[in-house]
Amino acid sequence: MLILKDIIKDYPAGDSKVSALRGVSINFRESEFVSILGPSGCGKTTMLNIIGGLDRYTDGDLIINGKSTKTFSDDDWDTYRNHSIGFVFQSYNLIAHQTVLANVELALTLSGVGKKERRERAVEALKKVGLESQINKKPSQMSGGQMQRVAIARALVNDPDIILADEPTGALDTETSVQIMEILKEISRDKLIIMVTHNPDLANRYSSRIISVLDGKVTGDTDPFEPTQEDVSLEQEKREAEKKKGKKPSMSTATAFSLSLRNLVTKKTRTALTSFAGSIGIIGIALVLALSNGIELYIDKVQNDMLLAFPVSVERQAIDFNNVLQTFTDIGTSVLETEHELDKIYVSNAFSSMINTFVSQAESNNLKSFRKYVEDNREAFDELCNDIQYKYATPLNIYRQTDDGGLIQVNPNTVMAEMSEQTQASGFGGANYTEMFSASAADTWMQLIGDNELLSKQYDVIAGRLPENYNEVVLIVDKNNEINELVMYALGLKNQDEFISDMTAAMAQGKELESADVETLSYDEILSMKFRLLLNYQYFVYNNETGLYDDQRDNQMYVRSIIDTEGEEIKIVGILRPDPNNAMSVGTGSIGFTEALMDHALEKTANSAPVQAQLADETTDVLTGLTFNTLTVNDFSLADIDLTKIDFTKLDLSPFMSMLKDIDLTQIDILNFDITDLIDFSDMTALQKKLVEGYLSDEQVLAFKQAYVDTLNSSSSLENTFTALGYSSEDEPTSIYLYPKDFKDKDSLMDMVDYYNGEMEKQGLVGYTVTVSDYIGMLMSSITRILNIVTYVLVAFVAISLVVSSIMIGIITYISVLERTKEIGILRAIGASKRDIAGVFNAETVTIGLGAGLIGIIGTLILEIPINIMLKYFTHTGAAASLPFLAGVILVFISVFLTFIAGLIPSSIAARKDPVEALRTE
Repeated sequence: MLILKDIIKDYPAGDSKVSALRGVSINFRESEFVSILGPSGCGKTTMLNIIGGLDRYTDGDLIINGKSTKTFSDDDWDTYRNHSIGFVFQSYNLIAHQTVLANVELALTLSGVGKKERRERAVEALKKVGLESQINKKPSQMSGGQMQRVAIARALVNDPDIILADEPTGALDTETSVQIMEILKEISRDKLIIMVTHNPDLANRYSSRIISVLDGKVTGDTDPFEPTQEDVSLEQEKREAEKKKGKKPSMSTATAFSLSLRNLVTKKTRTALTSFAGSIGIIGIALVLALSNGIELYIDKVQNDMLLAFPVSVERQAIDFNNVLQTFTDIGTSVLETEHELDKIYVSNAFSSMINTFVSQAESNNLKSFRKYVEDNREAFDELCNDIQYKYATPLNIYRQTDDGGLIQVNPNTVMAEMSEQTQASGFGGANYTEMFSASAADTWMQLIGDNELLSKQYDVIAGRLPENYNEVVLIVDKNNEINELVMYALGLKNQDEFISDMTAAMAQGKELESADVETLSYDEILSMKFRLLLNYQYFVYNNETGLYDDQRDNQMYVRSIIDTEGEEIKIVGILRPDPNNAMSVGTGSIGFTEALMDHALEKTANSAPVQAQLADETTDVLTGLTFNTLTVNDFSLADIDLTKIDFTKLDLSPFMSMLKDIDLTQIDILNFDITDLIDFSDMTALQKKLVEGYLSDEQVLAFKQAYVDTLNSSSSLENTFTALGYSSEDEPTSIYLYPKDFKDKDSLMDMVDYYNGEMEKQGLVGYTVTVSDYIGMLMSSITRILNIVTYVLVAFVAISLVVSSIMIGIITYISVLERTKEIGILRAIGASKRDIAGVFNAETVTIGLGAGLIGIIGTLILEIPINIMLKYFTHTGAAASLPFLAGVILVFISVFLTFIAGLIPSSIAARKDPVEALRTE
């Protein structure tokens, strides 16, 4: 039951006001057909809008089922319109871009009705008005009468209590008007219909009650109503039933997007241009990120490939270059920041500071302790590393027999070293050439990575196979199946002596070396090559007379004999070529051997006779018979000194200078004078007696004792003797090479090293910490940092266009608000809240933003194709633009977010529009 009680409605008009309704009081029955008659401007439509909740009364009260609306919130009014009111407008007020069915379903959508039920009820409502066959048409495809029937179906679909019809036949011909009125009359049997009309004939013919209005007041009522107690009771029951429903209308996100999408489709060209304009910023940022990512991926690949060539290493002697570079930077900064008067010349101490830095950063590493740490945690290290190599001071002396029966040592490589010696001996070349030769004199034999799977990824086996036994090696060529001339000479495939002679002569005369004709070798020729391995200890032969081991390495006949009898055969079993996709090739022009060969050499050397003899007595040199610098002057008495064993060239003669005072210097041949002539060595027994009996002074005795110690002590050391024999203890490598799988694992590896150093420091083990050499990390971190800075700067510039395009989208959304003002009024009339209206336009901006983002990403992917072609053509590298998937998703999200933000103001303006004013907009 609906009651208007003393309703007053005033509109501001400048400083005054206009009264549209002046104390209107009307009681309406649950079901009746009420016509409100009156001239234009009398307040009929204002009353209808107040009853429908579109407009608010200034004073009085609108009572709905016994409940006052004075305290109604916006949500309460929205619920009231959606559940209790159905509007039928003179101009139909259908949403043009929606189908007939969608227009009718809209109120149900706001009510939260499910899709299936929504369709069924909408179709049923259209059947009642005779339009069940027109459900897929657009309003523009229908006649006026049909559109009005759709409007009636929309009003009925949510089963409202009240139907408000504002001039429902005003735009229709007579015949159609009669049809519409018949429908409304039929509906009035169950519902309250309030119709505003100018046509008294229609009102008299179809209405059950006519209320006349003039100048905002009710001037007549043909069937006034006063509610009875029974009506009050029914009203109470109805109010309780509505409380149980209690559901406020809310437009679903899908509906908001549906309305927006269909509106955007009607403006395809503008939508497409707007989305494209918005995508320009996205394309710019995406291309920058794609290029940055592509370069970064290429750098990562280079890094990973370079990790095989430049592993993380721990040397016996190391310098922390990171600290050195940082110190140099600090020195440079301090020099620049130094301030003093410019009145004289000041000397900077930068150079001495640099020298001090190198000295202070040079450290000795305890590799024995660190190797134990690695082996104790081998499983963890193996997860991070492709391989762990221990390098030892056990040389692999490799020989090859030439075609003429001669022997050439191919490892260690001596070609460039001999050339350096000859150029120096000839007085030509200087330091620059010496450095050049030294850099070129690296061994052509290198140890392969111990991971065969990684080897297969790094190299293609173009002939033969990978090594399986310790005495099997492979030749590594470059990507063009080439090896340089130096390798040919180093492997004994060309005459080394002729090469050295020709090269030295050419350099001395300033002439170019004649280029040899291009030579080729068949795979079979390479695979048939064999070498002989000789270990250092094999150069030493036991001397039965002295009980020592004599070095025979300069005895060519002995070397030839020992190679023939004991030299182990080494053969090439495969030829490897670097994978063309590798950014960096490792070991090209080298002979690659496995860890098994080095293990074999270590074991064989350790079990050899001279090494075993030296291990049995570590105080006496097995090569010289002398003591390893362990004897001192306090270790024996004067009687123990045997003067016949003293090397008197080691005697300090300064304590004997006092004897010169007893000599007539004029009788001495000064030119041929020998200070040792002061001592009579003709009778060693007498001299020995004088020494023991104290004839000599303390200083002179000490000089004899020191000469005796120097004669008996070896000038060598145990370590030097082991080096000469080629012996290395397995637990004391000269260096440790760690090959991380990638840079992330390298960082984890460095963390493990830091942990080890921290534990050593905690335990107070001075000298047990290690300094790691990580040249690639030091270099690449700078490159990556520079790349990131450039990327950030470019993204910042391009982002400006993205912000501008977002503002443009906000402006276009505002234009859309102006264009869809009437639609806003329609949605509010059927119960949409302000929040729902804002949601519709937010959905529109999000849709445009999504479209712009997707166009930007798709455009970027298309542009990557020509960009990558140009990168390949101009850079000849594997670098290629590649937009990361996550970056693409984030950019789409940013596009959506920015357009959403840009559309907040227009959507807020739309939500605040007065529904009454909006409905009047054409």
